[in-house]
Amino acid sequence: MNWLITFAGAALVLLVLRDVFHTLWHPTRHGGLSRLVMTALWRLASFLPLRRRRASGLAGPLAMVIVVAAWTVTAVLGWTLIYWPHTPQAFTYATGLKPADHAGFEDALYVSLVHMSTLGLGDIAPAAGWLRILAPMEALVGFSLLSATVAWTLGIYPALARRRALALRLSHLARTHPTTEQLDAAAGAAILDGLAEAVAVVSVDFQQYAESYYFHDGDDRTSLARQITCAMNLADQAAGARHPDVRVSAAVLRAALDDLAAILDERFLHTRGSAREVFEAFAHDHGHHTRGGT
Repeated sequence: MNWLITFAGAALVLLVLRDVFHTLWHPTRHGGLSRLVMTALWRLASFLPLRRRRASGLAGPLAMVIVVAAWTVTAVLGWTLIYWPHTPQAFTYATGLKPADHAGFEDALYVSLVHMSTLGLGDIAPAAGWLRILAPMEALVGFSLLSATVAWTLGIYPALARRRALALRLSHLARTHPTTEQLDAAAGAAILDGLAEAVAVVSVDFQQYAESYYFHDGDDRTSLARQITCAMNLADQAAGARHPDVRVSAAVLRAALDDLAAILDERFLHTRGSAREVFEAFAHDHGHHTRGGT
């Protein structure tokens, strides 16, 4: 029975490590826990229409806090279950502590918290050989969780900034109402090429930091969900240009937009529609209506 509890604790620890790996270090898929938590909070926010923007704005950051807390609590509990069946016989106690009085679940939890936080107080320390190896490993996992949280934050927020910068650029273009004649020039090709490059970067961001989808952009001008159809309208407008470079740039932009739509649909929306239909669903999911034209 004692070893079953120990194995259950080891399974919890491995579950956390797997989820962290698939969330942060495997860029082609979500971690299971982060996806469930973020999707649940995002859907919950959608049921609050009167406060949709405020609630949606909190969904992403709050979900990150919940996921990190869940990782930490599960890892601490896992190591607690590893230690608990082996107290007090596999541990040494500081002078003044009676082993028989410190052999419960709460004492194993205390030992786990001390090692996870890397405090290393030493009043209760593992004495068995295998536990003396596992305890420092828990400290390494605790340090890794802290580092992973920082890396996750430092990765998602620059991705959000790139997404919002693209949306603002599209907003600028939409407000200037460029004509077909204005786009039918070398400058028009340069504009389209810049947009295609930015769309490609955002596509990679949605693959590597899929959780960034669940962050609401708020302002219409900085919301990619609100502005992305402007890029499609520009690509369609420039497709019939006389300048060959403009036509090529328009085709490249349209291909980049199709790729972005495919990523959004596969990972989040599941409409199985055209690129324009996917972007309309994207806008609706973020509480916006798409623009009808440039």
